[in-house]
Amino acid sequence: MYENIINKKSKIAVVGLGYVGLPIAIEFAKQVTVIGFDINKKRIEMMKKGIDPSNELIHDDFKNTDITYTADIEDIKEANFYIVAVPTPINEHKQPDLTPLLSACKTIGKVIKKGDYVVFESTVYPGCTEDDCIPMIEKISGLKFRNDFKVGYSPERINPGDKVNTLTSIVKVVSGCGKESLDNIAKVYEIIINAGLHKASSIKVAEAAKIIENTQRDVNIALMNELSIIFNRIGINTFEVLEAAGTKWNFLKFTPGLVGGHCIGVDPYYLVHKAKELGYHPHIINSGRFVNDSMGGYVAKQTVKKIASQEKNIRNSNVLIMGVTFKENVSDIRNTKIIDIIRELKSYKVNVDIVDPYASTHEMNKEYGIKLNEKINNNYDAIIVAVNHNQYINLEEDFFKKHTSKNGIIIDIKGIYRNKIKNLIYWSL
Repeated sequence: MYENIINKKSKIAVVGLGYVGLPIAIEFAKQVTVIGFDINKKRIEMMKKGIDPSNELIHDDFKNTDITYTADIEDIKEANFYIVAVPTPINEHKQPDLTPLLSACKTIGKVIKKGDYVVFESTVYPGCTEDDCIPMIEKISGLKFRNDFKVGYSPERINPGDKVNTLTSIVKVVSGCGKESLDNIAKVYEIIINAGLHKASSIKVAEAAKIIENTQRDVNIALMNELSIIFNRIGINTFEVLEAAGTKWNFLKFTPGLVGGHCIGVDPYYLVHKAKELGYHPHIINSGRFVNDSMGGYVAKQTVKKIASQEKNIRNSNVLIMGVTFKENVSDIRNTKIIDIIRELKSYKVNVDIVDPYASTHEMNKEYGIKLNEKINNNYDAIIVAVNHNQYINLEEDFFKKHTSKNGIIIDIKGIYRNKIKNLIYWSL
Protein backbone atom coordinates (compact mmCIF):
# COMPACT_ATOMS: atom_id res chain seq x y z
CA MET A 1 0.00 0.00 0.00
CA TYR A 2 2.74 2.46 0.98
CA GLU A 3 4.76 1.80 -2.18
CA ASN A 4 1.71 2.29 -4.40
CA ILE A 5 0.78 5.52 -2.68
CA ILE A 6 4.27 7.02 -2.71
CA ASN A 7 4.63 6.11 -6.40
CA LYS A 8 1.17 7.58 -7.11
CA LYS A 9 -0.24 4.28 -8.29
CA SER A 10 -2.81 4.46 -5.49
CA LYS A 11 -4.68 7.51 -4.19
CA ILE A 12 -5.63 8.68 -0.73
CA ALA A 13 -9.21 9.88 -0.22
CA VAL A 14 -9.97 12.15 2.74
CA VAL A 15 -13.65 12.01 3.64
CA GLY A 16 -14.71 15.18 5.46
CA LEU A 17 -12.84 18.42 4.73
CA GLY A 18 -13.41 20.43 7.89
CA TYR A 19 -10.81 21.89 10.23
CA VAL A 20 -9.27 18.40 10.59
CA GLY A 21 -9.71 16.81 7.18
CA LEU A 22 -8.58 19.67 4.95
CA PRO A 23 -5.13 20.16 6.54
CA ILE A 24 -4.56 16.39 6.33
CA ALA A 25 -5.60 16.32 2.68
CA ILE A 26 -3.43 19.34 1.83
CA GLU A 27 -0.38 17.95 3.61
CA PHE A 28 -0.63 14.56 1.89
CA ALA A 29 -1.26 16.27 -1.47
CA LYS A 30 2.17 17.91 -1.26
CA GLN A 31 3.67 14.43 -1.60
CA VAL A 32 1.08 12.05 -3.12
CA THR A 33 -2.21 12.05 -5.04
CA VAL A 34 -5.27 12.92 -2.95
CA ILE A 35 -9.02 13.11 -3.47
CA GLY A 36 -10.74 15.43 -1.02
CA PHE A 37 -14.42 14.57 -0.49
CA ASP A 38 -17.08 16.56 1.33
CA ILE A 39 -20.87 16.50 1.04
CA ASN A 40 -21.03 20.31 1.23
CA LYS A 41 -20.81 21.49 -2.38
CA LYS A 42 -20.41 25.13 -1.36
CA ARG A 43 -17.32 24.27 0.69
CA ILE A 44 -15.93 22.23 -2.22
CA GLU A 45 -16.23 25.22 -4.56
CA MET A 46 -14.40 27.42 -2.03
CA MET A 47 -11.55 24.92 -1.75
CA LYS A 48 -11.23 24.72 -5.52
CA LYS A 49 -10.53 28.45 -5.37
CA GLY A 50 -7.92 28.02 -2.65
CA ILE A 51 -10.16 29.19 0.20
CA ASP A 52 -10.36 27.36 3.52
CA PRO A 53 -13.95 27.66 4.84
CA SER A 54 -12.57 27.20 8.38
CA ASN A 55 -10.08 30.07 7.90
CA GLU A 56 -7.20 27.98 9.22
CA LEU A 57 -5.22 27.71 5.97
CA ILE A 58 -4.14 30.54 3.69
CA HIS A 59 -4.26 30.62 -0.11
CA ASP A 60 -0.58 29.69 -0.48
CA ASP A 61 -1.17 26.44 1.43
CA PHE A 62 -3.24 25.19 -1.51
CA LYS A 63 -0.45 25.71 -4.05
CA ASN A 64 1.67 22.89 -5.48
CA THR A 65 -0.68 20.17 -4.29
CA ASP A 66 -1.89 17.09 -6.18
CA ILE A 67 -5.49 17.12 -4.99
CA THR A 68 -8.97 16.91 -6.47
CA TYR A 69 -11.91 18.35 -4.52
CA THR A 70 -15.27 16.70 -5.04
CA ALA A 71 -18.73 16.12 -3.63
CA ASP A 72 -19.33 13.24 -6.07
CA ILE A 73 -19.05 9.79 -4.50
CA GLU A 74 -18.05 8.30 -7.87
CA ASP A 75 -14.75 10.20 -7.74
CA ILE A 76 -13.51 8.49 -4.58
CA LYS A 77 -13.84 5.03 -6.12
CA GLU A 78 -10.36 5.63 -7.51
CA ALA A 79 -8.84 5.66 -4.01
CA ASN A 80 -7.41 2.74 -2.05
CA PHE A 81 -6.64 4.42 1.25
CA TYR A 82 -9.51 6.24 2.95
CA ILE A 83 -9.12 8.68 5.83
CA VAL A 84 -12.34 9.60 7.66
CA ALA A 85 -12.30 13.00 9.38
CA VAL A 86 -15.94 13.90 9.90
CA PRO A 87 -17.40 15.60 13.01
CA THR A 88 -18.55 13.58 16.00
CA PRO A 89 -20.86 15.96 17.90
CA ILE A 90 -23.32 15.42 20.72
CA ASN A 91 -27.08 15.91 20.53
CA GLU A 92 -29.32 18.09 22.70
CA HIS A 93 -29.33 15.35 25.36
CA LYS A 94 -25.50 15.35 25.44
CA GLN A 95 -25.42 11.90 23.87
CA PRO A 96 -22.98 10.95 21.07
CA ASP A 97 -24.35 11.74 17.63
CA LEU A 98 -22.74 9.27 15.24
CA THR A 99 -24.86 10.37 12.28
CA PRO A 100 -22.01 12.04 10.31
CA LEU A 101 -19.63 9.17 11.09
CA LEU A 102 -22.04 6.39 10.08
CA SER A 103 -22.99 8.36 6.97
CA ALA A 104 -19.29 8.45 6.02
CA CYS A 105 -19.11 4.68 6.63
CA LYS A 106 -22.04 4.18 4.27
CA THR A 107 -20.28 6.28 1.65
CA ILE A 108 -17.09 4.23 1.98
CA GLY A 109 -19.13 1.01 1.92
CA LYS A 110 -20.39 1.96 -1.54
CA VAL A 111 -16.92 2.44 -3.02
CA ILE A 112 -14.49 0.23 -1.06
CA LYS A 113 -12.72 -2.60 -2.86
CA LYS A 114 -10.75 -5.66 -1.80
CA GLY A 115 -7.36 -4.68 -0.45
CA ASP A 116 -8.38 -1.14 0.52
CA TYR A 117 -7.62 0.55 3.84
CA VAL A 118 -9.85 2.77 6.00
CA VAL A 119 -8.39 4.91 8.79
CA PHE A 120 -10.65 6.85 11.14
CA GLU A 121 -9.50 10.12 12.70
CA SER A 122 -12.81 11.27 14.22
CA THR A 123 -12.88 11.28 18.03
CA VAL A 124 -15.04 8.42 19.35
CA TYR A 125 -15.46 6.26 22.45
CA PRO A 126 -13.29 3.11 22.70
CA GLY A 127 -14.85 0.36 20.62
CA CYS A 128 -16.77 2.59 18.22
CA THR A 129 -14.57 1.82 15.20
CA GLU A 130 -14.97 -1.93 15.57
CA ASP A 131 -18.52 -2.03 16.97
CA ASP A 132 -20.23 0.67 14.89
CA CYS A 133 -18.14 1.69 11.88
CA ILE A 134 -16.79 -1.59 10.56
CA PRO A 135 -20.18 -3.41 10.64
CA MET A 136 -21.70 -0.57 8.62
CA ILE A 137 -18.96 -0.80 5.97
CA GLU A 138 -19.37 -4.59 5.83
CA LYS A 139 -23.15 -4.29 5.50
CA ILE A 140 -23.04 -1.81 2.62
CA SER A 141 -20.04 -3.25 0.75
CA GLY A 142 -20.63 -6.96 1.22
CA LEU A 143 -16.92 -7.28 2.01
CA LYS A 144 -15.40 -8.88 5.09
CA PHE A 145 -13.26 -6.97 7.56
CA ARG A 146 -9.64 -8.17 7.72
CA ASN A 147 -10.06 -10.62 4.84
CA ASP A 148 -11.13 -8.04 2.25
CA PHE A 149 -10.23 -4.65 3.77
CA LYS A 150 -8.13 -3.33 6.63
CA VAL A 151 -9.03 -0.71 9.21
CA GLY A 152 -7.03 1.54 11.51
CA TYR A 153 -7.54 4.45 13.86
CA SER A 154 -5.30 7.50 14.13
CA PRO A 155 -6.80 10.25 16.28
CA GLU A 156 -6.57 13.83 15.09
CA ARG A 157 -4.58 16.21 17.27
CA ILE A 158 -5.10 19.46 15.39
CA ASN A 159 -5.39 22.52 17.62
CA PRO A 160 -7.35 25.29 15.83
CA GLY A 161 -5.55 28.62 15.73
CA ASP A 162 -2.23 27.09 16.85
CA LYS A 163 0.53 27.92 14.37
CA VAL A 164 3.27 26.24 16.44
CA ASN A 165 1.84 22.81 17.26
CA THR A 166 0.74 21.90 13.75
CA LEU A 167 -0.25 18.64 12.07
CA THR A 168 3.26 17.68 11.01
CA SER A 169 4.96 18.71 14.26
CA ILE A 170 2.79 16.69 16.67
CA VAL A 171 3.50 13.02 17.40
CA LYS A 172 0.85 10.94 15.62
CA VAL A 173 -0.78 7.96 17.33
CA VAL A 174 -1.56 5.18 14.86
CA SER A 175 -3.20 1.79 15.19
CA GLY A 176 -4.33 -1.03 12.95
CA CYS A 177 -6.31 -4.25 12.97
CA GLY A 178 -3.13 -6.31 12.90
CA LYS A 179 0.64 -6.02 12.55
CA GLU A 180 0.60 -5.73 8.76
CA SER A 181 -2.08 -3.05 8.72
CA LEU A 182 -0.37 -1.14 11.54
CA ASP A 183 2.94 -1.11 9.68
CA ASN A 184 1.33 0.02 6.42
CA ILE A 185 -0.72 2.74 8.11
CA ALA A 186 2.36 3.96 9.98
CA LYS A 187 4.38 4.14 6.76
CA VAL A 188 1.68 6.16 5.04
CA TYR A 189 1.47 8.70 7.87
CA GLU A 190 5.26 8.94 7.99
CA ILE A 191 5.01 10.62 4.60
CA ILE A 192 3.77 13.80 6.31
CA ILE A 193 4.49 13.53 10.06
CA ASN A 194 7.88 14.94 11.07
CA ALA A 195 7.48 14.54 14.82
CA GLY A 196 7.33 10.74 14.75
CA LEU A 197 4.66 8.13 15.37
CA HIS A 198 3.43 6.18 18.37
CA LYS A 199 2.14 2.73 17.44
CA ALA A 200 -0.75 1.82 19.74
CA SER A 201 -1.26 -1.87 20.50
CA SER A 202 -4.88 -1.82 19.34
CA ILE A 203 -7.58 0.37 17.83
CA LYS A 204 -9.33 0.63 21.23
CA VAL A 205 -6.13 1.88 22.89
CA ALA A 206 -5.76 4.60 20.25
CA GLU A 207 -9.42 5.60 20.61
CA ALA A 208 -9.08 5.77 24.40
CA ALA A 209 -5.83 7.75 24.23
CA LYS A 210 -7.51 10.46 22.19
CA ILE A 211 -10.61 10.78 24.32
CA ILE A 212 -8.73 11.04 27.61
CA GLU A 213 -6.53 13.86 26.25
CA ASN A 214 -9.52 16.19 26.23
CA THR A 215 -11.20 14.62 29.27
CA GLN A 216 -8.09 15.27 31.34
CA ARG A 217 -8.04 18.94 30.30
CA ASP A 218 -11.77 19.25 30.94
CA VAL A 219 -11.53 17.92 34.50
CA ASN A 220 -8.53 20.11 35.33
CA ILE A 221 -10.19 23.25 33.98
CA ALA A 222 -13.34 22.34 35.95
CA LEU A 223 -11.25 22.27 39.13
CA MET A 224 -9.92 25.75 38.33
CA ASN A 225 -13.45 26.99 37.65
CA GLU A 226 -14.71 25.60 40.93
CA LEU A 227 -11.77 27.19 42.74
CA SER A 228 -12.58 30.52 41.08
CA ILE A 229 -16.13 30.36 42.47
CA ILE A 230 -14.77 29.67 45.97
CA PHE A 231 -12.10 32.39 45.73
CA ASN A 232 -14.68 34.88 44.47
CA ARG A 233 -16.66 34.32 47.67
CA ILE A 234 -13.51 34.68 49.74
CA GLY A 235 -12.73 37.91 47.93
CA ILE A 236 -9.37 37.02 46.36
CA ASN A 237 -8.33 36.86 42.71
CA THR A 238 -7.98 33.37 41.27
CA PHE A 239 -5.16 34.30 38.89
CA GLU A 240 -3.13 35.75 41.77
CA VAL A 241 -3.60 32.51 43.69
CA LEU A 242 -2.54 30.44 40.66
CA GLU A 243 0.47 32.67 40.10
CA ALA A 244 1.60 32.08 43.67
CA ALA A 245 0.90 28.34 43.60
CA GLY A 246 2.62 28.04 40.22
CA THR A 247 5.99 28.81 41.77
CA LYS A 248 6.09 25.17 42.91
CA TRP A 249 7.80 23.03 40.27
CA ASN A 250 5.10 20.36 40.01
CA PHE A 251 2.00 22.56 40.11
CA LEU A 252 -0.15 22.02 37.00
CA LYS A 253 -0.74 25.35 35.28
CA PHE A 254 -4.40 25.22 34.29
CA THR A 255 -6.59 28.34 34.43
CA PRO A 256 -10.34 28.93 34.76
CA GLY A 257 -12.44 29.75 31.70
CA LEU A 258 -15.29 28.79 29.42
CA VAL A 259 -14.96 25.32 27.89
CA GLY A 260 -16.69 25.12 24.52
CA GLY A 261 -15.82 24.05 21.01
CA HIS A 262 -16.04 20.64 19.43
CA CYS A 263 -13.34 18.86 21.46
CA ILE A 264 -12.95 19.50 25.18
CA GLY A 265 -16.61 20.42 25.63
CA VAL A 266 -17.82 17.36 23.70
CA ASP A 267 -15.41 14.43 23.94
CA PRO A 268 -15.91 13.64 27.66
CA TYR A 269 -19.57 12.88 26.93
CA TYR A 270 -18.45 10.09 24.58
CA LEU A 271 -16.46 8.48 27.38
CA VAL A 272 -19.37 8.95 29.81
CA HIS A 273 -21.67 7.24 27.28
CA LYS A 274 -19.36 4.23 26.99
CA ALA A 275 -18.87 3.99 30.76
CA LYS A 276 -22.62 3.97 31.40
CA GLU A 277 -23.04 1.34 28.69
CA LEU A 278 -20.63 -0.80 30.71
CA GLY A 279 -22.55 -0.20 33.93
CA TYR A 280 -20.26 2.40 35.51
CA HIS A 281 -21.30 5.95 36.41
CA PRO A 282 -18.24 8.22 36.00
CA HIS A 283 -18.48 10.70 38.88
CA ILE A 284 -15.44 12.93 38.29
CA ILE A 285 -15.96 13.32 34.54
CA ASN A 286 -19.65 14.15 34.99
CA SER A 287 -18.92 16.60 37.77
CA GLY A 288 -16.31 18.34 35.64
CA ARG A 289 -18.77 18.62 32.77
CA PHE A 290 -21.44 20.05 35.08
CA VAL A 291 -19.09 22.73 36.41
CA ASN A 292 -17.80 23.73 32.98
CA ASP A 293 -21.23 23.75 31.36
CA SER A 294 -22.51 26.10 34.07
CA MET A 295 -19.76 28.72 33.84
CA GLY A 296 -21.42 30.86 31.16
CA GLY A 297 -24.48 31.34 33.34
CA TYR A 298 -22.23 32.02 36.33
CA VAL A 299 -20.37 34.80 34.50
CA ALA A 300 -23.67 36.38 33.44
CA LYS A 301 -25.04 36.30 37.00
CA GLN A 302 -21.87 37.88 38.37
CA THR A 303 -22.18 40.62 35.74
CA VAL A 304 -25.78 41.29 36.77
CA LYS A 305 -24.76 41.45 40.45
CA LYS A 306 -22.00 43.93 39.68
CA ILE A 307 -24.39 46.18 37.73
CA ALA A 308 -26.99 45.99 40.51
CA SER A 309 -24.35 46.88 43.11
CA GLN A 310 -24.02 50.24 41.40
CA GLU A 311 -27.72 50.88 42.04
CA LYS A 312 -28.48 50.60 38.35
CA ASN A 313 -31.65 49.10 36.93
CA ILE A 314 -30.83 45.68 35.49
CA ARG A 315 -33.76 45.76 33.10
CA ASN A 316 -32.60 47.54 29.93
CA SER A 317 -29.05 47.95 31.19
CA ASN A 318 -26.42 47.74 28.44
CA VAL A 319 -23.66 45.15 28.20
CA LEU A 320 -21.02 44.71 25.50
CA ILE A 321 -19.55 41.25 24.91
CA MET A 322 -16.18 41.24 23.16
CA GLY A 323 -15.54 37.90 21.49
CA VAL A 324 -17.98 35.12 20.70
CA THR A 325 -15.91 32.33 19.08
CA PHE A 326 -15.16 29.23 21.14
CA LYS A 327 -11.48 30.20 21.56
CA GLU A 328 -9.07 32.97 20.72
CA ASN A 329 -7.98 33.86 17.17
CA VAL A 330 -10.30 31.44 15.37
CA SER A 331 -13.57 31.96 13.49
CA ASP A 332 -15.25 28.79 14.77
CA ILE A 333 -18.45 29.45 16.73
CA ARG A 334 -19.56 25.83 17.19
CA ASN A 335 -20.54 25.04 20.78
CA THR A 336 -19.27 28.39 22.00
CA LYS A 337 -20.13 28.95 25.65
CA ILE A 338 -20.38 32.71 25.12
CA ILE A 339 -23.93 31.93 23.98
CA ASP A 340 -24.75 30.87 27.55
CA ILE A 341 -23.68 34.30 28.80
CA ILE A 342 -25.78 36.05 26.15
CA ARG A 343 -28.90 34.00 26.86
CA GLU A 344 -28.59 34.40 30.63
CA LEU A 345 -28.16 38.17 30.35
CA LYS A 346 -31.14 38.43 28.03
CA SER A 347 -33.25 36.50 30.53
CA TYR A 348 -32.72 39.51 32.84
CA LYS A 349 -33.87 41.82 29.99
CA VAL A 350 -30.35 43.18 29.58
CA ASN A 351 -29.52 44.80 26.21
CA VAL A 352 -26.56 42.87 24.79
CA ASP A 353 -24.23 44.01 21.99
CA ILE A 354 -21.71 41.52 20.60
CA VAL A 355 -18.56 42.12 18.56
CA ASP A 356 -15.90 39.76 17.29
CA PRO A 357 -13.15 40.34 14.68
CA TYR A 358 -13.20 36.69 13.57
CA ALA A 359 -16.81 35.49 13.77
CA SER A 360 -19.18 35.68 10.79
CA THR A 361 -22.42 37.60 11.31
CA HIS A 362 -24.13 35.28 8.83
CA GLU A 363 -22.96 32.16 10.66
CA MET A 364 -23.94 33.57 14.06
CA ASN A 365 -27.42 34.40 12.82
CA LYS A 366 -27.77 31.02 11.15
CA GLU A 367 -26.51 29.00 14.13
CA TYR A 368 -27.90 30.97 17.07
CA GLY A 369 -30.28 33.60 15.69
CA ILE A 370 -27.96 36.31 16.98
CA LYS A 371 -26.55 39.24 15.05
CA LEU A 372 -23.16 40.81 15.63
CA ASN A 373 -22.79 44.57 15.99
CA GLU A 374 -20.70 46.51 13.50
CA LYS A 375 -20.10 49.40 15.89
CA ILE A 376 -19.86 49.73 19.65
CA ASN A 377 -21.48 52.46 21.73
CA ASN A 378 -20.25 54.64 24.60
CA ASN A 379 -22.81 53.84 27.27
CA TYR A 380 -22.23 50.28 28.43
CA ASP A 381 -22.85 49.48 32.08
CA ALA A 382 -20.50 46.53 31.70
CA ILE A 383 -18.07 45.21 29.12
CA ILE A 384 -17.33 41.48 29.11
CA VAL A 385 -14.03 40.57 27.46
CA ALA A 386 -15.04 36.99 26.76
CA VAL A 387 -12.34 35.82 24.32
CA ASN A 388 -8.72 36.94 24.45
CA HIS A 389 -8.27 37.59 20.71
CA ASN A 390 -4.98 39.24 19.78
CA GLN A 391 -6.91 42.41 18.93
CA TYR A 392 -8.03 42.70 22.56
CA ILE A 393 -5.04 41.77 24.70
CA ASN A 394 -3.23 45.13 24.48
CA LEU A 395 -6.19 47.48 24.91
CA GLU A 396 -5.64 50.30 27.39
CA GLU A 397 -7.98 51.27 30.22
CA ASP A 398 -8.87 54.47 28.30
CA PHE A 399 -10.56 52.31 25.66
CA PHE A 400 -12.92 50.88 28.25
CA LYS A 401 -13.49 54.28 29.88
CA LYS A 402 -14.56 55.67 26.53
CA HIS A 403 -17.19 52.99 26.02
CA THR A 404 -18.64 52.64 29.53
CA SER A 405 -21.13 54.72 31.48
CA LYS A 406 -20.54 56.06 34.99
CA ASN A 407 -19.20 53.36 37.34
CA GLY A 408 -18.40 51.13 34.37
CA ILE A 409 -17.62 47.47 34.99
CA ILE A 410 -15.03 45.31 33.24
CA ILE A 411 -15.63 41.56 33.31
CA ASP A 412 -12.36 39.93 32.28
CA ILE A 413 -12.96 36.19 31.91
CA LYS A 414 -9.35 35.19 31.18
CA GLY A 415 -7.71 37.75 33.48
CA ILE A 416 -5.75 39.47 30.71
CA TYR A 417 -6.24 42.96 32.21
CA ARG A 418 -5.36 42.08 35.78
CA ASN A 419 -3.37 44.93 37.37
CA LYS A 420 -4.08 47.11 34.32
CA ILE A 421 -7.56 48.37 35.24
CA LYS A 422 -7.23 51.03 37.96
CA ASN A 423 -10.23 53.35 37.69
CA LEU A 424 -13.05 51.05 36.63
CA ILE A 425 -14.74 48.26 38.55
CA TYR A 426 -12.92 45.04 37.63
CA TRP A 427 -13.82 41.36 38.01
CA SER A 428 -12.37 38.18 36.57
CA LEU A 429 -12.83 34.45 37.10
